Amino acid sequence: MQIHSTSTAIIPGPRVAGQGTAAPEQQDVHQEVANKDRTRTVPPSPKDLDQAQLQQLDKLRQRDREVRNHEMAHLAAAGAYALGGPTFEYQKGPDGQRYAVGGHVNIDTSPVPGDPEATLRKAETIRRAALAPGDPSPQDRSVAAAASAMAIKAQIEIQQTGGLDKPAATDANGQNAAKHAGDQRQKAQEAQYLDALSMEKAGGKIDLFG
Repeated sequence: MQIHSTSTAIIPGPRVAGQGTAAPEQQDVHQEVANKDRTRTVPPSPKDLDQAQLQQLDKLRQRDREVRNHEMAHLAAAGAYALGGPTFEYQKGPDGQRYAVGGHVNIDTSPVPGDPEATLRKAETIRRAALAPGDPSPQDRSVAAAASAMAIKAQIEIQQTGGLDKPAATDANGQNAAKHAGDQRQKAQEAQYLDALSMEKAGGKIDLFG
């Protein structure tokens, strides 16, 4: 946890007639403020910009909207697994304003200890969050692959512990067809898990980037 503190500078008001002369310290403060007022730079307005600067400003504004919409899509889909709000990277425009040009949302991707069914639900939510924007980035897709790996592992644990059981069906020879199908499905899932895990190790992180 980070606790931020703020300090407020109290500037003495102007001297009121009949109350005497301001102290030397107050005179220095007033002089400093007056000097800052004279040297303060006013950001240029759009009408003061040339054509190239206006084009750059339009691009920055469009990028700002895209980045914010992208990260808000991640945040809305992640729900309780989002670790705080979006973090943005900014670029100063020719008008003196800051525009978001990149960003990310931190996501909790840890499995739920001792509860593979809860882990499965969590993995599905993480995957939806990673792919929530209309244009997921390569990093987003990597996180989605890592979530798929976690989901497959949870499914295997559920099957091994007998969770989410359904009534078993038997074939004409009296063999347990459900068990045979389950074994085949588990082998396929294990292969998918290993593939997804290799993708995760190659670049998966817990940040969803815009």
